[in-house]
Amino acid sequence: MMLEKARLAVKAVMIDLDGTLLDTAGDLATAANLTLRELGEAEVDPEVVKTFIGKGVINLMRKSYIASTSREPDDMDSVMEIFDRHYDAVVSNESRPYPGVVEGLEAMKSSGFHLACITNKAERFTIPLLRDTGLHDYFDIVLSGDSLPKKKPDPMPLLHACRHFGIEPSEMLLIGDSVNDVQAARAAGCSVFCVPYGYNEGNDVRELDTDALVESLLDASRLIEKND
Repeated sequence: MMLEKARLAVKAVMIDLDGTLLDTAGDLATAANLTLRELGEAEVDPEVVKTFIGKGVINLMRKSYIASTSREPDDMDSVMEIFDRHYDAVVSNESRPYPGVVEGLEAMKSSGFHLACITNKAERFTIPLLRDTGLHDYFDIVLSGDSLPKKKPDPMPLLHACRHFGIEPSEMLLIGDSVNDVQAARAAGCSVFCVPYGYNEGNDVRELDTDALVESLLDASRLIEKND
């Protein structure tokens, strides 16, 4: 569904990280393959690893391990300890904002929207990524996957952001790239836009129940207006 006649009136915008703000696939694939190599297993094509992005790094690493070995890992906790160490080292080596991200954030800030970054990525990775790519200071609040007891697709992070800004869910927009984002927004009672260039585990976001499909964050900024 696309907005046509009237722009969406909201007071704040929440934005997903991986696949929406930043292209992080290269560094995630590198960390996954370094983990497999340390475990003595064969590496996986980075383009295949990219299709595993969308439901957190545990899911990504589990699927990468299965793709490499054709079996489930015996000790996922140990695998993740190795992955986390490697991802710490490469977290922002290749990750960059997508086209239109900086321009879109600038436009939203200049229009007076409150901005939140809401991601399922752990805070130990989220904050360095945002700082290293120059995006951190655009956001009034950053909620990572371990900031609260629950994460997307649960609505808890979205509702927490609403309370932080003192607004109703109907006054908030979420911009994301996956079914997790859409489910969280619908459960919270927020509007949701999706970008087509993200991950969503390799599935087409055009099949999701969005309020608009936007080519970039800059395009998204042109479909909203400040609800005073």
